[in-house]
Amino acid sequence: MRFDSFEDILSYWASQSPDQTALRYEHADCSYHELLARVRERAEELKKCGKTCLGLLSDGSLGCVIELFAANIAGLQVVLLDESAPESVLRGLIAYTDIDLLWGDEELCTELRGNLTQGVTDGERKILFFTSGTTERAKAVVLTDHSLCQSAYNGSAMLPLQPEDRLLCMLPLGHVFGFVCGLLWGLNCGATVALGRGARHYLDDLDFYRPTAVSVVPRLLGFLLRQNCINEELKLVLVGAGDCPAQLLQAVKTRGIRVSFGYGMTETSSGVAISVSDDPYAMEICPDDTVTIAEDGEILIAAPTCMMQEYYKWPQYTEEVLRHGILSTGDLGHFDENGRLHITGRKKDILVLGDGTKIFLPEYEAELMRCLENTELAVTLWEDRPVLVYDGAAEKKALWEKLRPMMEQLPRGQQLTEIIFAREPLPRTASGKIKRWELQQKVGTWI
Repeated sequence: MRFDSFEDILSYWASQSPDQTALRYEHADCSYHELLARVRERAEELKKCGKTCLGLLSDGSLGCVIELFAANIAGLQVVLLDESAPESVLRGLIAYTDIDLLWGDEELCTELRGNLTQGVTDGERKILFFTSGTTERAKAVVLTDHSLCQSAYNGSAMLPLQPEDRLLCMLPLGHVFGFVCGLLWGLNCGATVALGRGARHYLDDLDFYRPTAVSVVPRLLGFLLRQNCINEELKLVLVGAGDCPAQLLQAVKTRGIRVSFGYGMTETSSGVAISVSDDPYAMEICPDDTVTIAEDGEILIAAPTCMMQEYYKWPQYTEEVLRHGILSTGDLGHFDENGRLHITGRKKDILVLGDGTKIFLPEYEAELMRCLENTELAVTLWEDRPVLVYDGAAEKKALWEKLRPMMEQLPRGQQLTEIIFAREPLPRTASGKIKRWELQQKVGTWI
């Protein structure tokens, strides 16, 4: 089914299957009829509050989902924030995105209310997601309930769920992949969405909810497989938001579970291509999208129903990547003889971690150079974790001490996990840029 808004999804299934469980959170079930009623009741309250932009400190709970849908229906701009981000970062993001109302942990909200702004005048239906989680380097991508619903339709057309399915939402709702493929995908199909209880329950949520489908990032999939947490009812796993080792996908398939790999971006409201064949790396293009390959191998996307409006307050960055409705992704790929898309690498200086978090290397490395007073360094991945490659004479302990203030301001996933001393000059191009691929190959020999 194709829906134009969040309210359309809830209204349709409330009329067609009013008693069907829409959301399950811990031991509480909320039917489609009840969910629609609660959302509309809260929306009426929000219409009267005189506020225009809600900062949602998302905890993934039933109350969080109701608040998000209600704020959107009430005409507020909604900004998805990571409640685990440092308070200093959250204060900056509140000012940047014009938040004048907060929802979330009451103690944290109390600490942050002194930073609220005057709100917005043109925020109706806008929903802001951040490109790399809520960090001070992140750009806010302006999406809408309409674009997100079209993305959910794309996913449902490629991988339809049935009303009897139970989709487990384990990923943060502040991540567009988690929101679309962990929540909207299931609601679009009239299925039951079980809301995960956070990272502390990764070990037992599949056993608790007994899902038939789940969407995960590669790192989470690896964790679940290592801990043998897969329940016997599970029949479909959708993996996205980062590179996934072939052995993980094969480990799922050997259990008799269908596994699909998805490719998309925050800028396109999530999915653009999804694998539906036996080869999880060979992806079909979603119905509303058109993908072409530039001469240099860069993937270009036209997604008129799902494309972002802009980067919030950053028109220069919007113009750099979005021209005449075509998004330059910075990713490299090609089509095989069957017209299926394969991702082969990245053109931009961006690291994408296994949980979908991105590190913008030029800015990240510039700050490291400032802290360490050395330009001969680079950041790369080792075992899916960011590591510093350092060319120079220094004691590791002293380097960590200099880096401590910077690291304390970053989300845990973006913090360096190791310092590796280079045994030869860092590989560079004739213009002085780091050869990222070559550096990645050398790191393994320097450890």
